[in-house]
Amino acid sequence: MRAPLYVRPLTDAERARLAEGLRSPDSFVLRRCQILLASARGERAPQIATSVGCDDQTVRNVLRSFAAVGLDGCLTAGKSGPKTSQAKLDAAALERLRALLHQSPRLFGKPTGVWTLEVAAEVSVAEGITAERVSDETIRAAIRRLGMS
Repeated sequence: MRAPLYVRPLTDAERARLAEGLRSPDSFVLRRCQILLASARGERAPQIATSVGCDDQTVRNVLRSFAAVGLDGCLTAGKSGPKTSQAKLDAAALERLRALLHQSPRLFGKPTGVWTLEVAAEVSVAEGITAERVSDETIRAAIRRLGMS
């Protein structure tokens, strides 16, 4: 069994900042301040998690964040979402998609003469423009990158 994880002893300035954070309208800052102050009082992660209303792994993540980046970094919310986003369609595939959209969907066995995002996604995989079926949003983003509507 691992030893319990606690924050290092807090300075007076850090305690004051955490106490101020308890009145924050930002729930992210409020919860992190609650977690750090509870750990400074000697409470263990499962006990803090129960009182704050989160998972004990969340508590451990906050304590590790505090140790790694300090108070300012710990109280600043990071970017949510993916760290990177890579387009599913490269430049060559985009040009093939442009050429595809300038043709009628009926040429590809579709019962409509109007392109929809879903039809474009289906045809793009059937024509080898994409390796797998992509989402409608991927097609929408590709069309936007092409400057089309």
